[in-house]
Amino acid sequence: MTQIRMEHDSLGETAVPADAYYGVQTRRALDNFHISGIPMSHYPRLINALAYVKMAAAEANASLGLLDEDKSRAICRACEEILDGKLHDQFVVDVVQGGAGTSANMNANEVVCNRALELLGHAKGEYEYLHPLNHVNMSQSTNDVYPSALRIAFILDIRELIEAMDYLRKAFRRKGEEFADVLKMGRTQLQDAVPMTLGQEFSAWSVMIGEDMQRLDEAQALVHEINMGATAIGTGLNSHPDYARTVTEMLVKHTTLQLVSSPDLVEATQDTGAYVQLSGVLKRVAVKLSKICNDLRLLSSGPRCGLNEINLPPMQPGSSIMPGKVNPVIPEVVNQVAFTVIGQDMTVTMACEAGQLELNVMEPVIGFSLFQSMNMLRRACLTLADKCVSGITANRERCREMVEHSIGLVTALNPFIGYEKSAEIAKEAMKTGGSVYEIVLEKGYLNREELDDILKPENMVKPRYVHRS
Repeated sequence: MTQIRMEHDSLGETAVPADAYYGVQTRRALDNFHISGIPMSHYPRLINALAYVKMAAAEANASLGLLDEDKSRAICRACEEILDGKLHDQFVVDVVQGGAGTSANMNANEVVCNRALELLGHAKGEYEYLHPLNHVNMSQSTNDVYPSALRIAFILDIRELIEAMDYLRKAFRRKGEEFADVLKMGRTQLQDAVPMTLGQEFSAWSVMIGEDMQRLDEAQALVHEINMGATAIGTGLNSHPDYARTVTEMLVKHTTLQLVSSPDLVEATQDTGAYVQLSGVLKRVAVKLSKICNDLRLLSSGPRCGLNEINLPPMQPGSSIMPGKVNPVIPEVVNQVAFTVIGQDMTVTMACEAGQLELNVMEPVIGFSLFQSMNMLRRACLTLADKCVSGITANRERCREMVEHSIGLVTALNPFIGYEKSAEIAKEAMKTGGSVYEIVLEKGYLNREELDDILKPENMVKPRYVHRS
């Protein structure tokens, strides 16, 4: 049988595995929250952020004469080990939990405390020498620890997401350059519009992603404001007058992030507006990516009975019944990521709205949703770039053929032959099914050299003044 040690809290005694670094309150949370099945350890940046917070608090309390130097050093050493990747398996509480993150904070307090006890030469659970609440949680409350740790972790995740988006943006830009000379028909409302180049289509997607990178960077700036020193509701009860400033300085030193203390800690403790903003931008990214993937699926549809303007790289057989069928599985999975992120945005919206008076207790599900969205979007961007975009090829002849047969071509010819003749050609092409290109030649409105010059890709990609007498 597993050896145990007995620990107690205000509710009484309970058994904890003897070799566990967590303690009684974590044990209770394990029993209470069988929700997502995902432990906090699934999000190593959140674990590291909590370690940064506990380290900064210990140093701040020591510098203000509130915590014994030996205890502070032991706490900091335990936090350093966590930052080195150790003890992450001891963060066992379900990431979705009641209590506004109290179980997450206590999981961190107990793990840090028990490892620090060992470093001081004591056994786990000997809290008379170092206590999870009296020492590791000194000058703190879950209500400033948990949101501050969330924000630190969010900043790091946002940075990684921006890098992945930039990787995808560059993949589209390279294809835009590769396809700069491929003439094709542009479409509006799924109907033929006017000629453009395939390069313009891909370059536009690159720009769309670049714009969202900027919006995400703007949202990230809001997340740098933290409420350490607020303690329970923002009044700073049970903390030193200089603690909020000192602990923030320590956090900046250790994380190298430009964190700032909120000018109003009461406001900061209840206001989750930054999360709404961030979630909204993530939804925007998801919507744009999904739209792009819809376009990729349309342009590659067929291959014989669809648009078939581009070829997506074949990733796997597409059917258990139709031999040779290959599906656009990478755009499809990115679409599904987008749907998930859009749904998570609604969760964040409702959770942020559910705050009451001086605290929003729903931050665990806010954190879970935002972590999920950022991680899935990051993987989706990398997957789309590597397994789809980089391998796309153009069906050049197919694109050219559709331009020459499209009724929309007459719009490009209008400045050269006039509206009346263009309308005449459009009607004849519709009636006979003939090519606009060939009808123009047959009627002698333009010769082949003139027509080909008009349809040169370089003449299709920008405004062009045409003088007509």
